Formats: sequence, C-alpha cells, structure tokens
Amino acid sequence: MRTKVIGYYNSKFGELWNKSLADLIDEAIAGVLQSVRLARADIDAVFFGNMLGGILENSLFNSALIAQIMETTVPVYRLEAACASGGLAFQTATNYLKSNKNKTVLVLGAEKMTDVSVERATEALTAASAAEEQIAGLTFPGLYAMMAQVYLHQYRYDEEHLAYISVKNHYHGSLNEKAQFRKTITVDKVLASPYVAYPLKILSSSAISDGAAALILTNDPVRVKSSRSAVDVLSSEVATDCLAIKNRDSLTELYATQVAAEKAFCEAKIKRNRIDVAEVHDCFSIAEILAMEDIGFWKRGEGGKKAKEMSTQLGTNQRLVVNTSGGLKAAGHPVGATGVKQIGELFLQLTKQAKSRLVKNAHFALAHNVGGAGGMAVVSILAV
Repeated sequence: MRTKVIGYYNSKFGELWNKSLADLIDEAIAGVLQSVRLARADIDAVFFGNMLGGILENSLFNSALIAQIMETTVPVYRLEAACASGGLAFQTATNYLKSNKNKTVLVLGAEKMTDVSVERATEALTAASAAEEQIAGLTFPGLYAMMAQVYLHQYRYDEEHLAYISVKNHYHGSLNEKAQFRKTITVDKVLASPYVAYPLKILSSSAISDGAAALILTNDPVRVKSSRSAVDVLSSEVATDCLAIKNRDSLTELYATQVAAEKAFCEAKIKRNRIDVAEVHDCFSIAEILAMEDIGFWKRGEGGKKAKEMSTQLGTNQRLVVNTSGGLKAAGHPVGATGVKQIGELFLQLTKQAKSRLVKNAHFALAHNVGGAGGMAVVSILAV
C-alpha cells in the first residue's frame, strides 16, 4: 500500500518565550495524535528533525526526550540536515514505511531559537556552513547575498524584483493563523528596510523562530480506512551537494535541488505542470526564485520577471500557487520544523482544510526543503 499522510498539527511559529523545546514537542505530539484519534501506543516509530538543540540548549539526545514524553520504547530517530532537518525526517520516514508493512509513524520537527540573542542564534546557524566561510565571517545572509548579487547582475534585475517575493508571502501569511507574521507589506516597505547583506534587506529574510510541527504517516489499510482524510506520498527524494559554495560551478543554481526534483518527478511519474500548489524554501527572497528555476517551474533567468508579475500568488488565477503558508519568510522558520510544516501545509491544501488560503481544486503538491546554502535538498510530491 502507498504511504499516506493522515494527520497534521503545528504550534504557532514565532517568539514563544513561555515555551521550552520540550513543551513544543509535547504540544505537537498531542495535537497530531488528537487530530487522527490515535494513542501514543499506536505509533511504531518516530522521526525527529532538529538542528540546534545540541548547540543552543546543550540537549543533543532529544530522541530519548521524545520517548520520555510519549512514554514509549519504540525507535526514535533524530535527523539533522541544517534547515532541511524536517524534510529529511519526512523522507526517511517514507523509506522506513517502504520497508515495513502496516506501520504508523510520527514525523516531528521542532526548534527553539529565540531564547538566545540574535547574534548567538546566527552564530549557531553558521555551523551548517564550510569552515573557510565561517573563518571569513560569512553568515547565511552573506552567502545568499552573494548568490543574489550574481543573479541580479547576470539577468539584469534589481532589488525590486526580489521584494515581490516577500510581498506575496506576507500576503499568504496574513491568512495563516499560525504564522509568525500576519501583516501584509508593500514593495516600498521592503525596499525601505535596512540591509542585512547587500542586496538582501531585513524584509527579504526569514526570521529566527520557535515552533514545532508533526505529521502522521501510515501504510496500514486499517488506519487509512478509519482516518478522516488522507494524502498519497508519490515521492520524497534527497540530494546532497558540496558544502562550500566556492566549489560549485554556479552561484545562481542549487544543484541538489535540481537532482532531488528530477528524481521526485520521475518517481511520482507526473510532469511539472501538474503541480497545483508548492511550498518552496524561501529563507531569503532570492532562494525562492532560484528554487522555482531549479525545480523547473520557471525557465532559467526568468525568475525576476515572474516574481514581479506575482504569478504564484493566491487569487491570481494562475496554475501554480507557491508558499500558501507564508513560506519561511512570513510563517516563520524554526529550522527543524520547517520541512515538516511544508508537508503539513500541503496536506491542509489537498484535504481542503486550508480555510481562507485554500487553493481550489488542488490535486498535486510539491514541497522543497533546503539545508544550508544548498548542501542538501529534499523534494516531495503529494497527491489526492
């Protein structure tokens, strides 16, 4: 039987100073189990995405913490792939279910980032970059800023083209009750915000966030039959590229995304034009443009033009709507939870539970989750 997603829950994303990492994990587990009317004893394995627990909280062995919270002895696997930790947890869970019949598993992603200073959180995130980049003082805004500079110069775009990505995703985020930022913004406001690293502005960048998200996956026909809603996992593929961006052939392409996307579409046996809704990794505005080109939704070099046309915004009568959750930019980016949230948003869309941000008549959906500056990419395709 094909693997299905039958349940989803996420906490609010944002500055959740009154909640610990354990609190967020507990909330997500309880919420998703309640949504599918299952007990903790019904779970056969847990796949947990988390990047920074060992660095920011000196709490690396969170697998045992989850077992403690769930009062279980089932296997709990912790996956770490920088900002792709949640996506890798999902992809690993799908592989587990391919090898084990009639099983039901929990996929969980969580991160606690705002209890430390911005400087400390930024330093922790650089652990996902190459040593020579760290020595040079490059943070991820700096790395993506270099990609943006090359892209804008190569294709003769400017900062305004980048700004439209943020405007679109903030509009979508305003419709998401769990989003960190629920206010719409304008292009002028984006352009007036301070630089983080030229040409990227504060409003071109995702924020430091807390949050947790959880999914229930199963290949058990009994569980599927009793579920209120179910979505097929057509494919989930991962590719890994070199760590240092100086070793790459191009700064305007993420090769890991291209490989993972090609594998995912081949496994799913559908064409790109069948995708109705997508969640792509927009840690910075340039990242969404590169993703749309690397996945094959847009032709190489046309991303700035397409962004300015707002061609993937809800309500524009376009074929493909992107980042209905608000993306990382507006929904928030608790790094371990992001990849799980992306799948969850698509589950809500395909099961018609996305309320005011619903993409009508959506049948196929794609999630794209990136680790670091493109060192890993996970692409998953879902369908109803």
